[in-house]
Amino acid sequence: MEDTIADQVEKANAVVKYFEQKLPGIADFGIKILIALLVFFIGSKMIKWMLKLLKKPFLRAGLEEGSVHFLNSLVKAILYILLVSGIATYLGVKEASIAALLGSMGVGIVLALKESLGNLAGGFILLLMKPFSIGDYIKEDVNDNEGTVSKIDLFYTTLLTPDNRTISIPNGSLSNTSLTNLSRQSKRQLRLVIGISYKADIRKAKEILEEILNNDIAILKEEPIEIFVDNLAASSVELGFRSWVKPEDYWPARWRIMERVKYAFDQKDINIPYNQLDVTIKNAEVQNEINRR
Repeated sequence: MEDTIADQVEKANAVVKYFEQKLPGIADFGIKILIALLVFFIGSKMIKWMLKLLKKPFLRAGLEEGSVHFLNSLVKAILYILLVSGIATYLGVKEASIAALLGSMGVGIVLALKESLGNLAGGFILLLMKPFSIGDYIKEDVNDNEGTVSKIDLFYTTLLTPDNRTISIPNGSLSNTSLTNLSRQSKRQLRLVIGISYKADIRKAKEILEEILNNDIAILKEEPIEIFVDNLAASSVELGFRSWVKPEDYWPARWRIMERVKYAFDQKDINIPYNQLDVTIKNAEVQNEINRR
């Protein structure tokens, strides 16, 4: 029994000595962690301050706002990598280990994030070629995405659509596809097609369309107005009409004119037909069965 108590006391003394030996190291490491957190906090504030300072010379150099935002995002990523690497070195991680870790991470990132890196490269291409700027109205021709450019980031470009939806398009897609910048010109063509009944008076319909276009405030009067038969479709005669408006007036003018055309055609008894299908029954037995029903 006495041996057992002595053993327990010896073990307790060993634990106390262990903590007495390790406690200074633990305390030092805890202090280092606190200092590292403080350095990270101060470093983050300094990075934000530096980015604000960098923005002014970028703008003075004539860079567009989208390019400035892209460069700021890139500089921000680099500065944070340097900050974290410096903190890791302070905590005792060797520079060689950091370099090896960054190299391994780089290989892993390249393999796992091919598309993201492609988007990053696409961002550089957009920065250099400048096919559009923030505030431009663009249309991406492959997926028919269109809207006003609100932000250009490292990996994505954000569009704001006329119906207030936000669309994020990968920069790689934008740099590798055709797109239309509708803000680079002072005017945009408004082209509409509407179908009327084959029994309707085409001349009368064209006169109505011409009057609506001439009286609309958004139509540029110095530009020609064209009204024509666009197609003889299965159920209707399709009338096309083209005119010109300012880019910012395109959608309001389109919606307003289509509504006025409908009201005017209703007043003048010009029908806008829906799709029709004529069915001819040649089998007499089937016809007799239908008649009996």
